[in-house]
Amino acid sequence: MAKIEGFRVKNFKALKEITLGRLWNLQDEQPLTSMTAVIGKNGVGKSTLFDAFGFLADCLRSGVEEACYSRGRGGFRSILSQGQTGPIEFEVYYKEDGNARPITYELAISLDQTDRPFVLKERLRQRRKNQKHGWPFSFLVLNSGSGVAWKGDQYGTRIDESKDELDLVKLMESIRSGKDCEESKETEIVELEDKRKLGIATLGSLKQHPRISAFRRFIEGWYLSYFTPDAARSLPMAGPQKHLNIHGDNLGNVVQFIEREHPERFKNILKRIAEKIPGVEKIDTEKTNDGRLLLRFNDQGFKDPFFAQNMSDGTLKVFAYLLLLEDPSPPPFLCIEEPENGIYHKLLESLAAEFREHATGRKGGSQVFVTTHQPYFIDGLNPDEVWILEKGKDGFSQIRRASKIPSIKHLVEEGLPLGGLWYSDYLNLR
Repeated sequence: MAKIEGFRVKNFKALKEITLGRLWNLQDEQPLTSMTAVIGKNGVGKSTLFDAFGFLADCLRSGVEEACYSRGRGGFRSILSQGQTGPIEFEVYYKEDGNARPITYELAISLDQTDRPFVLKERLRQRRKNQKHGWPFSFLVLNSGSGVAWKGDQYGTRIDESKDELDLVKLMESIRSGKDCEESKETEIVELEDKRKLGIATLGSLKQHPRISAFRRFIEGWYLSYFTPDAARSLPMAGPQKHLNIHGDNLGNVVQFIEREHPERFKNILKRIAEKIPGVEKIDTEKTNDGRLLLRFNDQGFKDPFFAQNMSDGTLKVFAYLLLLEDPSPPPFLCIEEPENGIYHKLLESLAAEFREHATGRKGGSQVFVTTHQPYFIDGLNPDEVWILEKGKDGFSQIRRASKIPSIKHLVEEGLPLGGLWYSDYLNLR
């Protein structure tokens, strides 16, 4: 299972500069866990952190300019940290599996002379096979859409990190003349037609770039939940669909697919829902005369079923989350903002356990990343899995792992619930 071990954001809204987990140059830090929760008060930047992942995925999908305006972001200047001149930067440190060599992706976005956002810098790097120490080799280096990429899964170039410089013009001329080095056959010059599109979006579709392709697939597979109960109450056209979309308006279609293709798995979902929501005996679908699909809930004590349009927000959310966790082909990264909204508080600890079981199970589920402000949800987690986000004196967000706070691990080992400690102000950064 591919996994993010570290993530850095700079100059993105309230996130002037924060780092979670391990990076290529922060090897002493512990990597992100398979289940990660970020907590904090209202207005500290939890939604912004969630949107940082969404923004990066949107940049791959539609380019940086469109990503700056989509989902109500308002353009580059609106998302640039207040008082900063840019660029906006992201760094993702991840592994394809537990034994793979980590890959680092770095992206910087700025404004060009026409005041439009473009990809200022883009880099992918990885240590070579059997290289356990030292700086990783860059196998994709782009500045303003021009640069060099190395084919295959082995070669790359060293960059002087003390200066963060690489004379791309000189290197490109050397490649053109064939005087590069023994790796010249594995290098190719890249000149993108549109510098507002990511290089990984273009090169990641080419077979000769397996490392770039792997990272592109990884980002494309991210699932960021924008689920709303009202969307789940819509009436989609009938027809089975394999995956739940980000808004949840194809909930009935996914039920239809799992019920048909994975009947035993579907029975397990219903059993687990019955344990969480008393009274739910059966869930199925009904096709209307005009070809639309109704999601039908049978409750104990009632002869006629209730349809999704009449079910509570909490019931629909729990059902959608459990359905998402039962996906036969789960996404590598699952990001959910405030899953507790509309859900009975005593269900939250068990919901956290469901997420963790999915993330850490032997079957290889998704890496789960959650933002929340609900202590009952945090009661189901351990200090290594929880990060606290607060506003600093400068107005920008600061973040720290709960396990880094003295005595917290000891208090949890003594039996005190982590959510209760947070509620009692034991997790304050200051």
